Amino acid sequence: MKLLTDLETVMQREQNKTKIWKLVLTGGPCGGKTTGQSRISTFFENLGWKVYRVPETATVLISGGVNFADLSPEAAEKFQENLLKTMIQMEDTYFDLANAVADRNVLVICDRGTMDASAFISREQWERILARLGLDEVEMRDNRYNQVIHMVTAAKGAEQFYTVEHHAARSEGLDEARERDTRAAEAWVGHPYVDIVDNSSDFETKINNLITRVAWSMGLDVGDRLRSGAKKVKFVVNGPLPGDHAFPSFRDFTVHHHYLQTNSRMMQSRLRKRGRKGKWSYTHTIRKQVSGQMIEVKIPLTHRDYSTLLSQEDSNHFPVYKTRRCFLFQNQYFQMDIYKEPCHGRCKGLMLLETYTTLTGEDLLKRLPPFLNLGNNVTGDSAFSMFNLSLRDDWANNKKFCHRLSDDEDEDEDVKRVTKQAQNRLDASMSRQSSPNGSQLLTPEGE
Repeated sequence: MKLLTDLETVMQREQNKTKIWKLVLTGGPCGGKTTGQSRISTFFENLGWKVYRVPETATVLISGGVNFADLSPEAAEKFQENLLKTMIQMEDTYFDLANAVADRNVLVICDRGTMDASAFISREQWERILARLGLDEVEMRDNRYNQVIHMVTAAKGAEQFYTVEHHAARSEGLDEARERDTRAAEAWVGHPYVDIVDNSSDFETKINNLITRVAWSMGLDVGDRLRSGAKKVKFVVNGPLPGDHAFPSFRDFTVHHHYLQTNSRMMQSRLRKRGRKGKWSYTHTIRKQVSGQMIEVKIPLTHRDYSTLLSQEDSNHFPVYKTRRCFLFQNQYFQMDIYKEPCHGRCKGLMLLETYTTLTGEDLLKRLPPFLNLGNNVTGDSAFSMFNLSLRDDWANNKKFCHRLSDDEDEDEDVKRVTKQAQNRLDASMSRQSSPNGSQLLTPEGE
């Protein structure tokens, strides 16, 4: 029981220790970013948090008399380089202040982040700037901030509320606002925790959705004060995949998962290694059932900590190897996982698409990418749980199979029925895949 006690201690310590949460709030013109900052600040200050707000660097510089129309291409590129340097220095100043707060949780809200600087120049210009400054894009995008939230411009779906009044640095018409919104969102494709807050509701609900997504990502329980209804949905993707040209702008990552020993039905523990072009990040995730609710804690790790925890790997599970493709489509952020060998035969050719959304039914289906051949909605289906998919032994009568996190020993009597039904659902879905090797079309270095 020592292992279980240790995991519970780790989980409790992570929930209790002071947090520093670095949030990027980005989006298109007139998306509610300014109001959102204010409301987030008030909400977390009322919870006892210290909140720092990093001002938008572009607004600070442009309000000093800069007019892009007057700049040559060389001058515009140099301006973006200086903007990025200034932004990093400003953010680092607030990050240092946050680190100096010893007795309170700290939220740092960045009004746009480093990748926003890439949205309005060419890829070649951006890469030249990174080279001159000695910066690594993957490190800067994926590891600098805990979370990125994109507030969709009112020019997409709430046109009657779009205005450029009361904002000295804003002059965009509807079409330009839509284009800037799309480019800003695409700049962050690849970050592991991106949320898109759209205009499918009224503005007050939009702001509440924003606050809820921040609190949820932190693992904070806000009850029903800010009910938003956003949930993760999961669909099977049937092969073969279309060519890369069919996708919008995307990033591919190599992802490895390892399940760790827990000695409890009530808890799952796993490691994640996520990387691209030789740059890796490491996370320890612990999930536990508490009073009928699922509590999940994510702990960033160093490579050394990751390697140490690997010694606790659960031999009942295969390591899970995936290619994860991240892309934005119709203001929705998607992650598509493609299972790779070595794996159990049940996973060969398996591809799953996930997103977080408040939409259901036909509204949800209309938002899904039409260039993918999607199969069943398998949200919450134990047959498509990574925990079960990674089990080394067949599911039949396998007491390690997890229908739900529970310590009810009586559920053992249902193992045969539950596992048979799950196997039937998985088999039915896999039989509809026209190409079991479709996943091989993806490579981790895709663009």
